[in-house]
Formats: sequence, structure tokens, C-alpha cells
Amino acid sequence: MKKTALSIKGLKVRYGAIEAVKGIDIEVYEGSVVALLGANGAGKTSTLRTISGLTNAAEGKIEFYGKDITNMDTEKIARLGIAQSPEGRQIFGDLTVEENLKVGAFTVKDRKIIQRGFERCYRYFPRLAERKRQMAYTLSGGELQMLAIARALMSDPKILLLDEPSLGLAPLVVRDIFEIIKEIKAEGTTVVIVEQNALQTLKIADFGYVLEVGEINMSGEASVLIRDPKLVEAYLGGK
Repeated sequence: MKKTALSIKGLKVRYGAIEAVKGIDIEVYEGSVVALLGANGAGKTSTLRTISGLTNAAEGKIEFYGKDITNMDTEKIARLGIAQSPEGRQIFGDLTVEENLKVGAFTVKDRKIIQRGFERCYRYFPRLAERKRQMAYTLSGGELQMLAIARALMSDPKILLLDEPSLGLAPLVVRDIFEIIKEIKAEGTTVVIVEQNALQTLKIADFGYVLEVGEINMSGEASVLIRDPKLVEAYLGGK
């Protein structure tokens, strides 16, 4: 039987008078990749930010392995095992690659786990190993995205939240990033990914939710969604 890692019920997120998320339900099973798809302003990033505690829920409940984490302090959520690679990467440009990775391990006290984190990140992203002493501001866009994902992995999370990992990247780099996400899943980490690149995302996802102006208007197995004529026309460029 599948184990539920993350359960979201009736989630509403408001910014003043604007309701960005309008009562959505999402289920994420352990070891799966779940895609949140939709156009800009659909409520995808607001949903991720609320899971990780960066934004407060106005209504609803978020449970992580049965524990209510709704509006819990961000650091406590991180210590429980949820890590986020944010939209726009938010790397510390005046720190080296290695120093940025150390920042990602701020919740970890065990040096062996930190060392394993470095080894894992450099295995996934050999280019970061080559540039570990380099200042982050000198990296390319693709390398910065690799660093953002690697930094989130340094805490050895149970769930990895990825916000627009392909944004602004060349197609070859995008392909590499998605291959790494498949590897991360294969090693047992649950992944929730927010993306506008619906086709690429559904190819690696197990399940998908399509958001439109704060509501879920479509959901299902990724293998079914990728063949849905409405989704193809709206989000996959008619291909």
C-alpha cells in the first residue's frame, strides 16, 4: 500500500484581498514525483511556499507523514525533512559553491550526513565539484540551478520541493536537470515539482495536478494527462 508523505486539504492562500489558492486538495505518495502545472499566477508557487512555511495558509490543513505542519515555523519544517529549491535560485553570489552547499546543511548536526551530502551532490552534479572553490556569482545559469537543487539536497530531505527548475535554461541543460530529478527519485526522495514545462515534467512525474487561477481543474496519472487533448492544447503547445 502506498504511504502518504504529504496531504493537503482545502488549502487557501490569500495576499490581502487576493485569493491566490482557492481550497485545493493534493496527495503526494512517498517516493513519487508529483507535478504542479499551470500558467503564471495559477497558485503553484504559493502552494509550495505554504508547504515549506514561507507563506501562511488562510484556511486548510497540510500534513507531513500525518503530522500537522500548517503554518509551522519554516526552520521546524526543514528539520522535519522538507527542503525547497526556490524559483529564481536565490544563491549567495559572494560565497563559493561549497559554502552555498554548507548553508543547505544548516539543520544537520551529524558531520557524516553532511559529508554524504557533499558526495551525493558532486555525484549528481560533477560540474559543481569542479567549481567548488569558485564564487557562485561566476557560474552560468545552468550551474546556478544545479547549485540550488544541490543545496536543497544537503539536508537529506524526505521531500524535495522544486520551483521552476528549468526556467531560463538552454534545452540541453533542461534535459540534464530532469535526468537528475529522475535519479533523485530513484534513490528514494519524494519530489514535488512546479513547472511551466509541462511536457518534460509529465515525462518524469507519476502524478500531476493542473492549476488554473488558484483551483485544480485537472489531475491524474502523468501517463494519462500527457495524452489528454485539453491539456495538450492548453499546456503542451498542441504537440
